[in-house]
This record gives sequence, structure tokens and C-alpha cells, in this order.
Amino acid sequence: MMKKYLVGGAIRDKFLGRAVQERDWVVVGETPESMLAQGFRPVGRDFPVFLHPHTREEHALARTERKTAPGYRGFEVQAHPAVSLEDDLKRRDFTINAMAEDETGLLIDPYGGRQDLDARVLRHVSPAFQEDPVRILRAARFMARYERMGFRVAEETMALMRGMVHAGEVDALVAERVWAELVKALSETAPAAFFRTLAACDALQRLFPEIHALFGVPQPPQYHPEIDTGEHTLLVLEQAARLSPDPIVRFAALTHDLGKALTPEENWPSHHGHETLGLTPLKDLCWRIRVPNDYRALAEKVMRHHGRCHHILEMRASSVVDLLQALDAFRRPEWLTPFLLACQADSQGRAGLQQVPYPQADFLGHAHRAALDVSAQGLLAQGYEGVKLGEELRRRRINAVKALRSEQG
Repeated sequence: MMKKYLVGGAIRDKFLGRAVQERDWVVVGETPESMLAQGFRPVGRDFPVFLHPHTREEHALARTERKTAPGYRGFEVQAHPAVSLEDDLKRRDFTINAMAEDETGLLIDPYGGRQDLDARVLRHVSPAFQEDPVRILRAARFMARYERMGFRVAEETMALMRGMVHAGEVDALVAERVWAELVKALSETAPAAFFRTLAACDALQRLFPEIHALFGVPQPPQYHPEIDTGEHTLLVLEQAARLSPDPIVRFAALTHDLGKALTPEENWPSHHGHETLGLTPLKDLCWRIRVPNDYRALAEKVMRHHGRCHHILEMRASSVVDLLQALDAFRRPEWLTPFLLACQADSQGRAGLQQVPYPQADFLGHAHRAALDVSAQGLLAQGYEGVKLGEELRRRRINAVKALRSEQG
């Protein structure tokens, strides 16, 4: 009879009281041929993984790994019937992921994962941790998920991660893997913890130099009590996480002030023109880690126009319409709400000001709807066309915003 064990995240999350998203199994004593004979379908490319013929859950043959080259791809995988469950668990990243249950529900925990769960500690299983630089990203991502539950990275694990960074291991990470881990971290409950963890092990400068460069750059204390631009950026990300679950909004919040790192020191703490200075580092970041176009598009809009949004209540009606036009909000109205959420996160991402209202978002939303009520089709029916159509459409949209302001007093 097949010997199989439920492993990894399903065990961890059950003990943490979190919903189990998926169930993965390790199979001991089998071969690829015996799995196929029992109706399992192969899906693993780098090592033997199979889908159960009925439940479709993943079943992986117990395996060991041996480092053969730098980077996260330099491994030789051994999967054969002699590999034990304990051997398989030992190759895993953290003790909290190295627990298993047999089919009767008996816990198998050779590396103290349950104890570390109770202590809220993220600890590596063995020195083999340092052979895979992806595990640095995973540690940071797990902190983004579990920081609010009181988790911390064990000191010895942090030291190991720091040594990996100094040895150049993170330089071997490919762009697609960095982005995959980043977007997962941005979707967690405390995404700022991802960057704080990377900073603590010296990986932030290597992986996200544009974010690292913001730390130590001062801002005017009357507007930014937190002063440091890097700290402000993480506060903004925390607010974005509070306001929206959308990682696109959170990425735009994260990158909105990249230009402040390029302000000449003699101009500190002012940062005039940072909205355009940041476009180059944003482009570099997006190119380097292969950021999807929709993420980059919103990030550029927030970077360019967040200052205008903050001052929208003092702007003339014509400037309000021009901002909506610059945001492409008439053609792509679905972009306005994510833009406003990122701007609100920026305004509230300041020490002691997290609960200050942001009426600018409501006003610009109302102005957008009022302007959209002016129909181009109606103007076409009245004989407007070409340049005159555009001019009349803009004039009436401005009047609609003026009327809105009159109504609101």
C-alpha cells in the first residue's frame, strides 16, 4: 500500500487557524513507474510530481537535493524509493514547513516546527538553506504574511541570509522569480514587512536598489513627521494594504516617490520635480524584474500626478478636467479608483496622520462622474466635429465641475 504524508503549508496553516488553500503530499517508497501504474498523471518538470487521478492533489516522490552550481537552479535532485520522509523534510526551507501528517492524522515533526509555530519563529531547517537564494525572498514573503501574528526571523536564520547576500547568491536570482515573490508579498496582509526583512539581511540594496535608495533621504518635517523617505514609503505601502487588496494599487504606492532619491542633497529636504525624476528609476525597476504593463501604467500615473491630486480641492475646474484627461479617466474610467486609492495611501502614509480624512478622493470621483455626464455623442448630434468638438466637450466638462463645486458650497 502506498505510504503518503500530508506536508508543508497545509499542516502549518491548520495549526495557525488559517484556511488551508491546498494540500500537498509526499510519497515514500514509490517510483515514477509505480505512480503511473496507479493512474497518477505526471506534472513535475524538475522532479517527479504527480496529480492524483481523482482529487487532483499534488503527490511528490520523496527526494533529496545536492547543490551543484550557484543560484537557485544549481541543484541535483535525487528521488528514489530509499529516500525517507525525514530526508525529504530536511531539504525544506523552514521548520514550520517541515512537518507532516500520515493518513491517520499523526504529526511527524523531526525538526521542531510545531514548537517554532507556537513561538512564532521563522527558522531554517538545516544549513542547506543557504544553497537556495529564493529562500531569502520566501522568508521575506512569509514575514509579509505572518508578521501581524507576531512572527520574527530567528537570529541564526537572519545571519545565514546575510551571509548568502554577501556571498552574492541573490545576484543569481532571475527577474521572473523576483517578480513572482514580490507580487505575492504585495498581496499579503503586511507587505511592508517584506522590504523590512530584505533590508535586515542586506538584500534590499541588491534586489530593489530603487527602494533602498530612499532610506536616509529627508523630507520636510512639517509635512512628513517621519522625515525619512524610505520610512514614508513603507508607511504608504501599509496604508495601501489597508485600503485595497489589489497588488497593482500597492505597487503604485510603493514606487510613487522613487524620484526623491535623485534630489540633489543641497536641495534637501525639498523635492521639487520628484514626480518626473522618478520615471527613470521606475522604468529601470520595471524592466529589470519584468513588471507587467498594467502595474507600470498605474505606477506612472500615480508618480506623475499624486501631487496634483493632493491639491485638487484648490485647483480650478479647468485643471481638474485636465487632470482627469491626463489620467485617461474619460477613456479608461476603471483606472480612476486605483489611482485615488494610491494617492490616499500616500496622504495617510505619514507618522501620526494615518487617520486624517482624504476628501480629495471623493471630490475627484464626483467630478469625474459629472464630467462623464457630458456626452460627446450629444455634441456630435448638435453638429460639433473635429477640433470644435474637443473644445466644446472640454468647455462643458469644466462647467459641469464648476456646477458641482457650487452645489457642494
